[in-house]
Order: sequence, then structure tokens, then C-alpha cells
Amino acid sequence: MGEKTGPNPTDRAKSGVKRSLLTDGQGVPLGVVAEGANRNDFKMARETLESVAVERPEPTAEEPQHLCMDKGYDYEEIRELAQEFGYTTHLRERGEETQATKREVGKKARRWVVERTHSWMNRYRAILIRWEKKPANYLGLLHLACALITFHCLALPG
Repeated sequence: MGEKTGPNPTDRAKSGVKRSLLTDGQGVPLGVVAEGANRNDFKMARETLESVAVERPEPTAEEPQHLCMDKGYDYEEIRELAQEFGYTTHLRERGEETQATKREVGKKARRWVVERTHSWMNRYRAILIRWEKKPANYLGLLHLACALITFHCLALPG
């Protein structure tokens, strides 16, 4: 299949790709990277934070920049990385979300804005099923999809 693919642990070890995406609070993509499907999410965190295409404003005490992550990122390395980049971390610890939903009857688990953006990206067939052998071509398609999603979010609000 090409570089930056790896055996998918959930699909009989077929070759696959995993993408890591950073969005703003509205779901507008800010940065994206791709690796093999066998790569842990937390190992892609530094690359994802470094892939932000726009210049970030400097975080201040009055206006901190928040970084919300799910329990797959519950590692001390990630907390240190977020601090290095100047983010205020909001991280569910393993088991915490399950306990919170059990206490509040009828309340579903928190859904992340980034999951919605991944869904928007899956509407592009070349992203959903990776046909590109070269990682640079696939990353180019990811950037094109991010640009289209950004355009739709900014030009067509609501």
C-alpha cells in the first residue's frame, strides 16, 4: 500500500492508515497528520500539534488555549507536551467517562467535536478509502479536505 501504513489491529491486520486531527472549538481543522494504523494515538500528538498551519496567538492567563482529548491520550507525556505548547489540558482519565455516564441516568458520553470533523472528512471517498500509495499524495488530499471543510464552516455558518 505504501509508506505510512501499518497492520490495522482491528481489521485482521490489513494494511491501513490512521489520521490525527486537531480542530478548533467549532470543528474547523487546524492540523492533520497520517501514520500507519498500528500507531498509538498518543505517539502522534507532537506531530499533530506541530502541523498547525496557522500562527497561534500567545496564550495568556486571561485567554488560555484549551486542548480537549479523550482517554486515549491519558499519559503523562501528553500532559507535558500540552504544557510545552502552552495549552490548558482537559483530559478524561481512563474509566472516568464511564463512571460519569453511569451516575447520570439518560446522559450519553461526551462526543468530541473532532469526531464530527473526522466524519466530514470521511465524506471524501479518497480519504475514507486510501487509494494513494505515496504518503505525500494522501497528506495532500487530507489538506484539501481540511481546506474544503474550513471553507464550508466559515463561508456557510450554521
